[in-house]
Amino acid sequence: MSVVALVTGAGGGIGRAIALELAAGGWAVAACDLAGADETAELIRDRGGEGIELTWDVREGEAGREAHARAEEELGPVGAVVANAAIVDRIAPAEKLTEEGWRNEIDVNLTGAFLSLQPAIAGMRERGRGRIVAISSIAATDGLAGQAAYAASKAGLLGLVRTLALELAADGVTVNAVLPGMVETEKVAAMPTEVRERALARIPSGRFATVEEVAAVVAFLCSDAASYVTGTWLPVDGGIGLSNLTLGRDR
Repeated sequence: MSVVALVTGAGGGIGRAIALELAAGGWAVAACDLAGADETAELIRDRGGEGIELTWDVREGEAGREAHARAEEELGPVGAVVANAAIVDRIAPAEKLTEEGWRNEIDVNLTGAFLSLQPAIAGMRERGRGRIVAISSIAATDGLAGQAAYAASKAGLLGLVRTLALELAADGVTVNAVLPGMVETEKVAAMPTEVRERALARIPSGRFATVEEVAAVVAFLCSDAASYVTGTWLPVDGGIGLSNLTLGRDR
């Protein structure tokens, strides 16, 4: 029976890289997204892996349950869920953020993550093994000016991860989060040069992460090597979360 991973937001960017990395490691992958999941699944199959695409809205609980049922029917029991689907559509000071803007990002990034992973919990408990990984952001711990809803949704994931880790540890299920910093996705590549340069100036490593670097950390957390790692979050940020305060001379 295949070892099955369900990855949301797998139509491109970080999610696609995660799906491909897991498939390369032997997982059968259900690639989930509103668009692009078919291309990801095709890439997995072209590389000799086992993959299917599932198109559904993570905000819809019943759609999530149906997606999990289809994944189990076509591939086997879901042994890992990577809740990656997210949006970051509003950049505005908090006082100008609309109620709709707030709700949209909370609904997709936080509620959607929970509804994406919830259907897998009972089966993981019964089998005595499972991996849940939520893709959060350094905005969860550091804040992000102009993106109150996004930062709040990503911080909410950390509370969810810690709570689920407590609930599921005795059943052999690990629950962790990955906190990417600036990653060279298509959206980041399309940012104005001035914005990119300002961001790069804040990163001690002097570059953006690749999607593959984030995917590698997720694959580790889904592996047997991480069987004793739970309730934690791993920044993949090139040091951007470190203080740049210095009391000495610039080198």
